[in-house]
Amino acid sequence: MNTESLIHDVTSKVLQWRRHIHANAELSFHEQGTADYVAAELAKFGPLTLTRPTPNSVLAELAGPHGDRCIALRADMDALPIEELNQEAFTSHNHGVMHACGHDSHTAMLMGAAWVLCQQQEKINGKVRFIFQHAEEVPPGGASELVKLGVLDGVAQIFGLHVFPGLPTGKVAIKEGVFSAACDNFDLIIQGKGSHAAMPQDSTDPLVLGAGVVQALQQIVSRRLDANDGAVLSVASFMAEGGYNVIPDKAHLRGTLRTLSQHNRTCIPQMVSQLLDGMTQAVGASYVLKWTPGYTMGVNHPDACRIAEESVKAALGKEALQSMHSPMFGCEDFSAYQQVVPGCFLWVGSGNKQKGTCWGLHNPHFRLDEDVLKIGVSLHTALIHRLLIKA
Repeated sequence: MNTESLIHDVTSKVLQWRRHIHANAELSFHEQGTADYVAAELAKFGPLTLTRPTPNSVLAELAGPHGDRCIALRADMDALPIEELNQEAFTSHNHGVMHACGHDSHTAMLMGAAWVLCQQQEKINGKVRFIFQHAEEVPPGGASELVKLGVLDGVAQIFGLHVFPGLPTGKVAIKEGVFSAACDNFDLIIQGKGSHAAMPQDSTDPLVLGAGVVQALQQIVSRRLDANDGAVLSVASFMAEGGYNVIPDKAHLRGTLRTLSQHNRTCIPQMVSQLLDGMTQAVGASYVLKWTPGYTMGVNHPDACRIAEESVKAALGKEALQSMHSPMFGCEDFSAYQQVVPGCFLWVGSGNKQKGTCWGLHNPHFRLDEDVLKIGVSLHTALIHRLLIKA
């Protein structure tokens, strides 16, 4: 049976797997039920060697009869702390937990590819390592943990993909070099002096100071950085527990920094501290600033990009391939793998206005165009055919 027929045969199972995982969504570092389900299904395929690097991840390896070159394919399995607002038969059963980023589809598509390649084991010149990863959404992330546990030992290259509703279903985008931003989060406590709101002269008002800080932080990006070296610095939360007639003594600001270069990732926190030193000292306030490191920049290797591009053309036709001219400021812990071995990350279109699947990632209305499931299986399979199966 040829590859196209095998993909066709497994598509209904991929749909079933995706819907089961969607209905039983689990948060980062708590995906043991999902991992157990994936492992149990993979065990039915026969020739896979299965291991559990952690209780909430699965590693499956398929060895061909010849060669020892190993190619890794990765899917993430965790959901988000979002209450789903869709009404489907398979809407998440877990209150406040939703697969709003498509990780359920990533897992199901990689399972489908594993099944297809198991049917073609005798043609494989090397090994395929299928990584079903936990905790992509929460730093320090599952990828870095699995790297430390040796999941990339002996791997020559790694590939991953992500559904993207901003791109039409049937299109695939690839960006050579930096494709995703580094992400670091901050917590800032501004300590002032509280007073009665009718006597603000007796206070060192942290709200007024905090408002000025929010404005001043924007000028770091707009006035102190090279416009050609992108960065995003956003305050996403501003909390101060006062009252109608109470000026509080402190304010808590939280936010995120996204950068596309190590230079900006290093220098912007320094600029933030310099700014806060001056602003707080000027009014007699103080501050505590804590940075929580996230993921580094995702960088697609040129050789892996060429392989991915040719695989897209082979699986879907040359008209499916889209070039990304600019990186995305979202972050992706696939970057942890790319620091160890060459790899490429693909954005797979899932947007269809007629089906209502253009809601953005991390949105409670996010829906998947399930036609993308077959596309994902085809892409994973095409990558292995190009690298380990010679016609």
